Amino acid sequence: MHVYLSEINHLHFIPFERIDKTRLSAIMKSETATSAVSSDNLEIPLIDFSAFLSNDPVQRQSTANEILSGFQRAGFIYLKNHGLSKHDVKTTFEQSAKFFQRPQEEKDSLAWTTPEANRGYVQQGREKTTDLTDAADIEAKRAEEGADLKESLEIGREGIAELPNHWPDNIDSEGKVFKAHMLEFFERCKNLHVEVMRAIAVGLHIDESWFDEFSDGGDNTLRLLHYPSVSASVFKDNKNTVRAGAHTDYGSITLLFQDMAGGLQVLSPNGNFVDATPIEDTIVVNAGDLLARWSNDTIKSTKHRVVQPPTTRDVYPPRYSIAYFCNPNFDRYIEAIPGTYDEAKVKKYPGINSGEYLIQRLTATY
Repeated sequence: MHVYLSEINHLHFIPFERIDKTRLSAIMKSETATSAVSSDNLEIPLIDFSAFLSNDPVQRQSTANEILSGFQRAGFIYLKNHGLSKHDVKTTFEQSAKFFQRPQEEKDSLAWTTPEANRGYVQQGREKTTDLTDAADIEAKRAEEGADLKESLEIGREGIAELPNHWPDNIDSEGKVFKAHMLEFFERCKNLHVEVMRAIAVGLHIDESWFDEFSDGGDNTLRLLHYPSVSASVFKDNKNTVRAGAHTDYGSITLLFQDMAGGLQVLSPNGNFVDATPIEDTIVVNAGDLLARWSNDTIKSTKHRVVQPPTTRDVYPPRYSIAYFCNPNFDRYIEAIPGTYDEAKVKKYPGINSGEYLIQRLTATY
């Protein structure tokens, strides 16, 4: 049985009258967190999120501590029993695959337009994911490594007249089914975003609802991703080619749903990329640059990439994933979270508007 030190170290923050020896023993014997990845000094925990969603204050605090610790140590966690049904996730993958099977001209008619909108279809070769922020540097990187070997559909918050989503509902009846399902899935992910941010707040020992006013608007992006099958010769001819280049995410957290093909890698503290192997019925959650900045760098935004998974074939199979990029509401001003700075640890960053920050990063990427 593995017990994380953070689970013990923070118990003194819980009012004594809510803890007795029996309850404490039960917590010590429970396993709300095990190891999902343990390699090259990178430890990513697998956390049972149902313990936080329960009404048990001790279990909630313990789980929140594990979540915060995972973000502080690795920048990544895996969540199981997260509240999204297996059927719902499976249907989302099926609908995504159907969309990318559409004729190219149909997908192109729904094309991504501007960083301000960040909605629509992105054809293969358009994007180069990287941790660079200067447009010229990114173009040089593109010339060296090539563009990412993927296509995507970006879905933003519905109901903004000047920034409409690009739906296939005017193409056929299947497009209408697709739209209805994706709107429902978007809302379910939005609700999970709120709960994960509440867990971070509990871990930080600030008011549980502190982040609610920053995350209740749903200024997030649901990204459907398709990495088409690729000839092995593509990677042999250019050793720098990957399906998605090394990068950090921009916002607060990302909810990532993987298929079982594999390919996601996370940078270890030793400077090597480690496989983040898919675990069925889990969500990989990673902290983004804005949350790292918001937390005064007490939380890590860790570099990651998508590479071709091992194969003995001449053609690498296709891969699908679903990323839900969570952001603070675009009208909110972001500065250091209470408790992440004091007289000894000063604020490292000036405040910034959430929406303006995201547009800056997207403008450089595309």
